[in-house]
Amino acid sequence: MIQIKSFVFNPFSENTYLLYDETGEAVIIDPGCYDKAEYKQLYDFIENNALKPVRIINTHAHIDHVLGVAAIKAKYNIPFSLHKIDEPLLKAVKTYASNYGFAGFDEPEIDSYFDEGDTVTFGNSSLRLLFVPGHAPGHVAFVNDEQQFVIGGDVLFRQSIGRTDLPGGDFETLIDSIKTKLFTLADGYTVYAGHMQPTTIGYEKKNNPFLK
Repeated sequence: MIQIKSFVFNPFSENTYLLYDETGEAVIIDPGCYDKAEYKQLYDFIENNALKPVRIINTHAHIDHVLGVAAIKAKYNIPFSLHKIDEPLLKAVKTYASNYGFAGFDEPEIDSYFDEGDTVTFGNSSLRLLFVPGHAPGHVAFVNDEQQFVIGGDVLFRQSIGRTDLPGGDFETLIDSIKTKLFTLADGYTVYAGHMQPTTIGYEKKNNPFLK
């Protein structure tokens, strides 16, 4: 059974997720840690629970979701995966990171690219990938059907949706991604978003003002 540990990192209050199961193998999703205290929080949890990170997987490549990728990749010697369409977003981060107060951004190397329909495996567990562009052109989400949850990044929030005014964003594309991909999941699926608290598919169908 997958356990989900969330951390709130960096000034954007970004949710980083650590998923692990009974084998101790773990994947790190959207590592946004930046300062020493944030790295320590993540590393201490991994050590105290005797976990073995095996992969970094990202929903997309905006700055608040990639700040910790390079350091974590080096520490655990693990691969990093992203959708290829978002590679230009990742490469752009170093050009503007200092404007947001993040000096010396270390751009990570991408080890493999995602495609819709891919499966991410760790331990005895798996996540299937959905392509959900709109907030970012190469945005993906990770779904576990057995436990009915989705790690959704910045697509769908509690009574809100992701921004579409950033480079590569498109409002109509985002709405279509939510309606044709996320809203095909059962109402009981929990959505762990890139910011704020979790929600459910059913709650957003009834209450999200952007999607009525």
